[in-house]
Amino acid sequence: MEVYTSVGRRKSAIARVRMTPGSGQMKVNGSDMLDYFKRETLIMDIMQPLEITENVNTFDFTIHTNGGGLTGQAGAVRLGIARALLAYSEDYRSALRQGGFMTRDPREKERKKYGLAKARKRFQFSKR
Repeated sequence: MEVYTSVGRRKSAIARVRMTPGSGQMKVNGSDMLDYFKRETLIMDIMQPLEITENVNTFDFTIHTNGGGLTGQAGAVRLGIARALLAYSEDYRSALRQGGFMTRDPREKERKKYGLAKARKRFQFSKR
């Protein structure tokens, strides 16, 4: 049985994806994907690479994520799934690239600066 592994990252979230031929089951950190990612929009986001390559019920996924929040983890899982599909077959490269699933989102949280409340927010100005 072939196992395809990949890593996806977004913001401070990391997702390690194991893809095996199967019936379309997805386990995220030991629980079902629908239980872990409770929002429908996140699940739709994760499933996009599989829908574009027409592999929705072809593979089983075991995913371990940590760091960040649910949205960042969902983005990391999406990138990990796209990379695993690419490891399975290079024929999917053009479709995945065209859909924008192969590009890692480079946006990170900007660091806090001294003298400011947050990265750019200033403290309230008082004239008197």
